[in-house]
Amino acid sequence: MIAINAVTDLTREGDIAVLTINSPPVNALSAEVRNGLRDGAQQAAADPAVKAIVLICAGRTFIAGADISEFGKPSQGATLPEIQGALEGSPKPVIAALHGTALGGGFEVALMCHYRLAVPSAKVGLPEIKLGLMPGAGGTQRLPRLAGVENALNLILSGTPFGAKQALEWNVVDALVEEGKLREGAIAFARKVIDTHMPLRRIRDLDDKIEAARGKPEIFEKIRKENARKFRGFEAWKSAIRAVQAAVDLPFDEGMKLER
Repeated sequence: MIAINAVTDLTREGDIAVLTINSPPVNALSAEVRNGLRDGAQQAAADPAVKAIVLICAGRTFIAGADISEFGKPSQGATLPEIQGALEGSPKPVIAALHGTALGGGFEVALMCHYRLAVPSAKVGLPEIKLGLMPGAGGTQRLPRLAGVENALNLILSGTPFGAKQALEWNVVDALVEEGKLREGAIAFARKVIDTHMPLRRIRDLDDKIEAARGKPEIFEKIRKENARKFRGFEAWKSAIRAVQAAVDLPFDEGMKLER
């Protein structure tokens, strides 16, 4: 086992690297966790003996969101774009193993990975709208590419988490694994990825779920009208809709810039 930092360990199961975050109580996306994600993923990718990487969290949950103690303070540690580069840009498949709640930035980190697994009790979501905010690490760009535009907008504008079974139906997770056996299930899935030469499935490259909404601004106008009364006096929801519309109308990197 290699200690990447105080909250991140990297171990090997044969040719599969397991990157574990252990930052109680909820593995919040602190600077130390962000550093561990970036540095651990880069180290695993650089190891010639490693063919796949599993990202998992210790304790009762996957990354449950941002570290609110950092709000309003100067930025420190790895940035989310750096983490995106290390995970999504990895030359080796990265599999996120989800349990508990993967929310906000934690869910967005999972969406940066090439594949996602979850136990049936897991929940995922983007609750930022409930704080008067909007997703800012690719959630508005990646979720529509998996769940479809209208589903993604409903999830982002409600801020309500949804369960693993629904996530499986919407292709947000790729498989469910038995409760209590997440690590074993994730390693088995990684073995399947290696043995069957499954591709690096980057969500940014998927277009089929957003093509249906391309050139149809009426979809977004309808949602704006339906939500105008509910969100009167708030601004984040308008920006969230603009960002999802950018996912449809703009290349991925340009959509990310608009979201940011």
